[in-house]
Amino acid sequence: MRIATWNVNSLKVRLPRVEEWLALRGPDVLLMQETKLADEAAPLLPLRMAGYDLAHHGEGRWNGVAIASRVGIEDVSLGFDGEGPAADGARFIAATCGGVRVISVYAPNGRALGTPFYAAKLDWYERLAAWLSGHADPRADLVLGGDLNVAPEDADVYDPRVYIGTTHTSGPERAAFRELLDWGLVDAYRRHHPESGRFTWWDYRAGNFHKGLGMRIDHLLVTRSLAERSTGAEIDRDARKGKLPSDHAPLWLDIERDGEGPA
Repeated sequence: MRIATWNVNSLKVRLPRVEEWLALRGPDVLLMQETKLADEAAPLLPLRMAGYDLAHHGEGRWNGVAIASRVGIEDVSLGFDGEGPAADGARFIAATCGGVRVISVYAPNGRALGTPFYAAKLDWYERLAAWLSGHADPRADLVLGGDLNVAPEDADVYDPRVYIGTTHTSGPERAAFRELLDWGLVDAYRRHHPESGRFTWWDYRAGNFHKGLGMRIDHLLVTRSLAERSTGAEIDRDARKGKLPSDHAPLWLDIERDGEGPA
């Protein structure tokens, strides 16, 4: 089973690239963030023609999360308690796909330390951790994936000195990320790639992608039952190239089905 995540930075703009990538890489489940669409504008038919069902939680011009699956979508939940996170927009959607509970999240950016936006980001993480404690089981097959807007270690940025005093690498943000791991999740990409210099986001400006000036802020966090069955993980840098790319690259994880060979 292949599960992927991708901040597409506008599903309307990026739909042809998403369709192309689905055909090329064949994920069973794709978690998407920053769809920037209202639910009524979600591309249900084009994705169905590509072989995928789509569950979407959007609000229009901002935010928006989705789950595309070719192995079924059941028990869809929006928001931490099924009603949407208060004042944070469309940032959370969960569903069961092929027997695995998957969650697509788009964490707030935080903007700058000491601002209300930064405080709201930490509060959002607290509520995410509380949701996991109250609604999920670390012994079950579960994937929490998306743009978490945190680079958890210095190895996840091109130069730690550049990020001193900024968001994404601050102590409280990294502590909030570690709380998810302490609950029972595993950083699936790091399990297969301990090396530094692997990024999922590069600023559009100043040729940062070609210079390798990036961050690893998109993640697939999985429960141990899935981590132990995972066979590989990759960041698809090629999807960041070409015409009208997202500023994020997709990340995928391959998992053997329980009691079977690779799916």
